[in-house]
Amino acid sequence: MASADPVIRFRDVSKSFRRPDGRGDFVAVDKLSFEIGKGEIVAVLGKTGCGKSTMFNIVAGLIEPSSGEARVIGHDPFREFAFFRGKIGIVFQNDRLMPWRSALDNVRLGLQILDTDAGHANESARQWLMRLGLSGHENDYPHALSGGMRQRVSIARAFAVDPEILLCDEPFSSLDEMTARDLRAEFVRLVRLNNKTAVFITHQINEAMEIGDRVLVFHHPARIAYETRLDASTSEEKRRTMHDDIMRVLSVEQAPT
Repeated sequence: MASADPVIRFRDVSKSFRRPDGRGDFVAVDKLSFEIGKGEIVAVLGKTGCGKSTMFNIVAGLIEPSSGEARVIGHDPFREFAFFRGKIGIVFQNDRLMPWRSALDNVRLGLQILDTDAGHANESARQWLMRLGLSGHENDYPHALSGGMRQRVSIARAFAVDPEILLCDEPFSSLDEMTARDLRAEFVRLVRLNNKTAVFITHQINEAMEIGDRVLVFHHPARIAYETRLDASTSEEKRRTMHDDIMRVLSVEQAPT
């Protein structure tokens, strides 16, 4: 999608890693280009090993591209890492809660790192736990919470710092389908309500189509093999066609790199 001022922009981004045996490089991302506008929810779908997590890490500023240009809010996420303090919230596959901190203290963590006023941090953390349906569990520790509840705490922690961008790396893959479905709907509702931009990595077609305004299907090395757009007005027939198209794209054998 072309945008006058995209929140995320990749231009011919490539990333290679040296193979452990020293026999050349492994290409994880190959001349990848795309743009994501403000307020979009983009689901990135692909088989394990297709490079979607490498793309995710470039957006998060955790690794630097080998070539090409990656810009997030107009800045280089790797070289200007400090700029992004409080501007990006991340929800991982595992909740990554600190077991020695209560639910409230886990949500407050990012705010404390940002030196937020203690009273404001406490109130904000309580409000986000309430929005995620966890009122009454503020003082519970992770071991006392179900998997779905722990992931709700993780989502509350990401939203609490009021980031411009949310990055999600298969955050519901370890949950049962009913819990995951409820959390997907809640996540989309909160992103829209708070006017956030989100990148959501998944390997499940139905999840990508439930969450994304746009779905990008990656082939290895990470490049866009298929792209589609959908919204609440997209008919069931159209959705079935999209699902079948994505299935065909994912079933195409990819040459080893």
